[in-house]
Amino acid sequence: MKLVPLGDRVVLKQLIAEETTKSGIVLPGQSKEKPQQAEVIAVGPGGVVDGKEVKMEVKVGDNVIYSKYSGTEVKIEDEEYIIVKQNDILAVIQ
Repeated sequence: MKLVPLGDRVVLKQLIAEETTKSGIVLPGQSKEKPQQAEVIAVGPGGVVDGKEVKMEVKVGDNVIYSKYSGTEVKIEDEEYIIVKQNDILAVIQ
């Protein structure tokens, strides 16, 4: 099954949080917060959204940082994805 986003939506797959810090401290499972970094899996066509022309600025394979409480989480074939609007993406990691 393949997710195809509509309009200015983007499908993201959340990156795995690191188990240890740079200084070597191991983080227990419950104290870890989900990272707001994700990989772009699929990008909608853009087009006209709310009467304004929307150009998609991210592409498949980009690593991005997105807003903390944005998007809709979906689970398909044991994989978890987040569908967000493009304006919920704050930055592209280069």
